[in-house]
Amino acid sequence: MPPYCGSSESLSVRAFFSGYSRTVRSVLIGLLAASSLVGTAYAQDAGGNQAELIARGRYLAKAADCAACHTAPDGGEPYAGGYGIQSPLGTILSTNITPSKANGIGDYSEQDFARAVRAGITKDGTHLYPAMPYTAYAKLSDADISALYAYFKSEVKPVDQPSKETELPFPFSIRSSMAAWNMLFLSSDRLQPDASRSAEWNRGAYLAEALEHCSTCHSPRNLFMAEDAGSGLSGGTVGPWSAPNITSDKKSGIGGWSDAELLQYLRTGHVASKAQAAGPMAEAVEHSLQHLTDPDLKALVTYLRGTKPVGSGDKQPRYTFGKPSATELSLRGTAGLTPAENGFHVFSGACANCHQADGGGNARYPSLYNNTATGANTPENLIATILFGLSRTVDGVTIFMPAFGTDASFTDRLSDKDVADVSNYVLSQFGNAALKVVPADVARVREGGSKPFIAVAAPFIAPAAVVVAAIVLLLIVSAVARGRRRAATA
Repeated sequence: MPPYCGSSESLSVRAFFSGYSRTVRSVLIGLLAASSLVGTAYAQDAGGNQAELIARGRYLAKAADCAACHTAPDGGEPYAGGYGIQSPLGTILSTNITPSKANGIGDYSEQDFARAVRAGITKDGTHLYPAMPYTAYAKLSDADISALYAYFKSEVKPVDQPSKETELPFPFSIRSSMAAWNMLFLSSDRLQPDASRSAEWNRGAYLAEALEHCSTCHSPRNLFMAEDAGSGLSGGTVGPWSAPNITSDKKSGIGGWSDAELLQYLRTGHVASKAQAAGPMAEAVEHSLQHLTDPDLKALVTYLRGTKPVGSGDKQPRYTFGKPSATELSLRGTAGLTPAENGFHVFSGACANCHQADGGGNARYPSLYNNTATGANTPENLIATILFGLSRTVDGVTIFMPAFGTDASFTDRLSDKDVADVSNYVLSQFGNAALKVVPADVARVREGGSKPFIAVAAPFIAPAAVVVAAIVLLLIVSAVARGRRRAATA
């Protein structure tokens, strides 16, 4: 009995071939079987390609650091939004980018997804704020956009959690104004390889300028909060934190770092006698950089090595300041209320136990000398680390420093004066002794950092607009009145 007998499907097949001779039936059945095998192989190959595409998208999502902003801290669902991004204009809340059809991107086509990622415009036409680094993601290739789309649509768990609304003060609350900002500052050009550079350098450029969006933090910004392309990677501010110069300049940038040190820093966020990642950089290391492949990390180093050096006026590299100090041991047990003595007492009681009395640190806590935070020409990162602490988890190991400036910490909350005093003690003993901190500096960092011009001017924009509108209206009324008078006397 032929193998296709015994089922309604096989009977229909037998009926189909019943009108042909035995020889013809054999040939046709063979062709049918062959086509079935080809179809099965094609389906398996397509499935394999889809799996590879999703895996590629998963890697790209880590490289683009999507989880850092789109996952709320303290147990938030992955990619469900709700993370508060601190900006000079106010707190911008990230959105739900899970494939939830009710609250996420579940009904987005790939074209919708591409427009949101590259142009900062959602499916319903809402403009995103450039806290979402779409100005960098605009450089992503079509292939990488497809892979990211496949990953978010196929593998990310949908979470039916509404996105919280961002509430910025007027006029920043008018999202449609971002259309004008985009016309001025958003380029839709994809990143093109430089034929004069190596393949590794070009890969590093794509990672740094598009996926990792390094310039978003490490570049200065103009009056309208757009990146200053002419000084790219020469340093910027991220709320209360200072993002240092990472050009190849030997004094102000990373020109004095070895390749091995740069690789280690990108991979772990810590290099003894150099620097440690805190704030947004700690998030980048934890959620993104530590997950990159070794070839990609090496490509990043190659690219940074090849950037144009931009000096920031430093007389020596930040990590060359300071040396061990015996002051804490010599003053231990004394009492006093002068700023210098108060700084010593805060250091002795809150800092020396981890960073050691001589400031040398240990295997888990960094040295306070030969440290880019204490040797910088601005105090923001030193102050911010004291106020907000730091936390980063690399290879399953968490490096943690408590926040001494918040009520949520289990430590005693330090006042602005306490933080200023201990900062000055640390600077005088271990870092840039020429730098002085006053309580007003601490208050500014505690409140989120220096405000750019556009944020300072915001309260005056509405009254100014009313005045301008009133003047224009008066001019129109006056012009109409003059026209009528002329018509009456003509």
